Amino acid sequence: MTEQEKETKSMNVPNHIAIILDGNGRWAKAKGMPRSYGHVKGCANLETVCDYMKELGVKYVTVYAFSTENWKRSKEEVDGLMKLFRSYLKKCIKLADKNKMRVRVIGEISAFDQNIQDSIVHLEEYSQKYDEIYFQIALNYGSRDEIVRGIRKLAQDAVDGKVKPEEIDEHVFDNYLDTAGIPDPDLMIRTSGELRLSNFLLWQMAYTEFYFTDVAWPDFNKAELVKAIEKYNQRDRRYGGVKEE
Repeated sequence: MTEQEKETKSMNVPNHIAIILDGNGRWAKAKGMPRSYGHVKGCANLETVCDYMKELGVKYVTVYAFSTENWKRSKEEVDGLMKLFRSYLKKCIKLADKNKMRVRVIGEISAFDQNIQDSIVHLEEYSQKYDEIYFQIALNYGSRDEIVRGIRKLAQDAVDGKVKPEEIDEHVFDNYLDTAGIPDPDLMIRTSGELRLSNFLLWQMAYTEFYFTDVAWPDFNKAELVKAIEKYNQRDRRYGGVKEE
């Protein structure tokens, strides 16, 4: 066992890591390639990094792949991303088998073409039998949209008498979100130098540790992941309390 492997074994590995996959287009442009090339490479890297996550013992991984705001991009880029999603969702069946991985898509999928919606439903149903790692993909996802959708469902249940207003607390509301049943992220990683959340898991990341790196997503590798976890290990997570002396 190498020194790095020994150090990795002794780390406190986050139970749930969320990632904002940023920088694919800029990475490609810097190489004189179209933005679509960056998205393809970024998608391939996602498979590799998921393997690293499982190897290190991460149980939950949530990635921000397409936001509710990303529809504003050029038609050419959006069309390319839809084509990529179609192929990746099918490939995810094999990835689920390989990693014994349960997959869930969070976000409002009704905006996608029917064949993409069908692939999502099939993938989720197929991978329900696995529980070694839980993989969430945020597609047409925006945290404010998720919260509003959750409030509408909760309000309707209150009107229907299924829940009493005085019974509503944060734990009840958790069950109306796309992430119901999934623990909150311990660590959020954002690549490519941007220092914002971009409407990602705002409710769920109330006490998440943040790690920002200038490395573009296609170049994010195992060494960079270990570096992020090492930084996480240096944080003092008190959840609003005071550490005992």
